Amino acid sequence: MAKEFRFPDVGEGITEGEIVKWHVKVGDIVDEDQTIAEVETDKAIVEIPSPYSGKILKLNFKEKDIVKVGEVLAAIGGKEEGVAEETEQQPEEIAAQAEKPAAGIVGEITESKKEIKEVKATPKIRKLARDLGVALEIINGTGSEGRITEEDVRRASETKEKDEGERGKKAEPKKKAKYDFYGFLDRIPLRGVRRATAKRMAESALKTALVTHFDQADVSGLAKIRTGLKARAEEKGVKLTFLPFIVKAVISALKKHPVLNATLDEDEEEIIVKKYYNIGIAVDMPDGLIVPVIKLAEHKSIFQLAEEIQNLAEQAKDRTIDMADLKGGTFSITNVGMIGGEYATPIINYPEVAILATLRIDDRPRIEDGEIKIKKTLPLCLSFDHRVVDGAEVGRFMNDLIYFLENPGLILVDQESE
Repeated sequence: MAKEFRFPDVGEGITEGEIVKWHVKVGDIVDEDQTIAEVETDKAIVEIPSPYSGKILKLNFKEKDIVKVGEVLAAIGGKEEGVAEETEQQPEEIAAQAEKPAAGIVGEITESKKEIKEVKATPKIRKLARDLGVALEIINGTGSEGRITEEDVRRASETKEKDEGERGKKAEPKKKAKYDFYGFLDRIPLRGVRRATAKRMAESALKTALVTHFDQADVSGLAKIRTGLKARAEEKGVKLTFLPFIVKAVISALKKHPVLNATLDEDEEEIIVKKYYNIGIAVDMPDGLIVPVIKLAEHKSIFQLAEEIQNLAEQAKDRTIDMADLKGGTFSITNVGMIGGEYATPIINYPEVAILATLRIDDRPRIEDGEIKIKKTLPLCLSFDHRVVDGAEVGRFMNDLIYFLENPGLILVDQESE
């Protein structure tokens, strides 16, 4: 008897993925745990193993299709069973096969669901649901302890309106122009990392009151120390950049200004200060940004940080990074210095409170004792959520950050053990 294999919940809040490659075709015999497909999520490319042994009777998606958690990827039957005829399954038919709706997805309410479903929602959220005509009983809350959030309700409302608009009619293929009035066009599908980046940037812009503070640090002394340590780093097989020093300085400043190492719980109206330091490092990809997270960075030396940054960046670029390494961040750093630039307004990695952009280290004029001197300086651009922290506190944070960068001996006390 054929068994349905549904796209599993791979964790970390993933709700959908793009089929990158099928490793099987209809009629193939597979073993349990054999990889049958590679799926690209907004975080990494994951291998999908078969939960059963048997024959592939049907594949419901093609390569480059988007599949949502719970949708049927394939039908797997006994080795002697005949394969199904190749018929294209309509999106609405696929969606109807899901065992349960994803977070925020609306569907029909059965009496049994009404009896067993516990709804966790504030009065404000309940009123919003009534206004939008959404039943809370069939929404899977994404908030703490399954609490239903405003975003869950609005997502469910959008899905409901879309379903109602498409119900009863077959979608016609949309014709896309290959040129406009001025010339020919290329169309690049918004997929994978770029698609996730677009969503996260829009979410951050919508949910934060973003302000950016600009400053500079004289890193002439730090540059000399880094040069002196490069040989030791090479002996350890590590490329020593300025970034590990910046991470150390950031942590030292965050300890003096903990509100920047926090998140805002809008439902409970609380600022949640994190008493640990998981530092996200933005990695430039051809199709977007991935932010691996260095866990408990406060306990790691300069060389340990350099090695971990190097390893995580390599894993991110070849898409083999573990999804656990992409979550849990408390503060992010985006280093565009290797590319260039003087100023930037980085977008906060929501739900964090702040993000630091470091620009190109270069020789720049500075005035000391009434004289113009050329110093190696580092432009610093800190974007912060003004709902949580005010400009004066950010100014004090930046002053301390600059102090630690300009006095690097204070952040190197743990190197003696190396």
